[in-house]
Amino acid sequence: MSPLVSIIMGSTSDLPVMEKAAKLLEEMQVPFEMNALSAHRTPIEVEQFARTAQSRGLRVIIAGAGMAAALPGVIAASTNVPVIGVPIKGLLDGLDALLSMVQMPPGIPVATVGVNGAQNAAILAVQILAQSDAALSERFAAYKERLKEKVVKANEELAAIEYAYKV
Repeated sequence: MSPLVSIIMGSTSDLPVMEKAAKLLEEMQVPFEMNALSAHRTPIEVEQFARTAQSRGLRVIIAGAGMAAALPGVIAASTNVPVIGVPIKGLLDGLDALLSMVQMPPGIPVATVGVNGAQNAAILAVQILAQSDAALSERFAAYKERLKEKVVKANEELAAIEYAYKV
């Protein structure tokens, strides 16, 4: 089994955020790899990773970074594989990382989810992959149905709560 998605984080301190992507990919049965690479401390390794990503069969890269959040952009500059950036909350509540990912120059896009939004990054990766994988598309549709069922159940529980002035 070869990975279709790569989850890259600047360091293992980002794992509590990025593991949410891994859990969703695991649930959707999407093969993935997970590594720590730093745009600033291991720039040669980052460039090598990015340049070989497509030839290794990767279809989507999820890259998370905080503070000096260059990692997704540096990867996107050296690959044709779509990159989804996950800004990680740091000193400025993740605003610095968010802005660094959404302000990419023309020609080097980084699809960016919300701060600490690794689960949404994985969902976006699954949606991309599901366009050419009918079985994955079915699993994802079932996942979305379960989300809907949770909200329906929550509304049923709210309806059962009584207050004197609740109508």
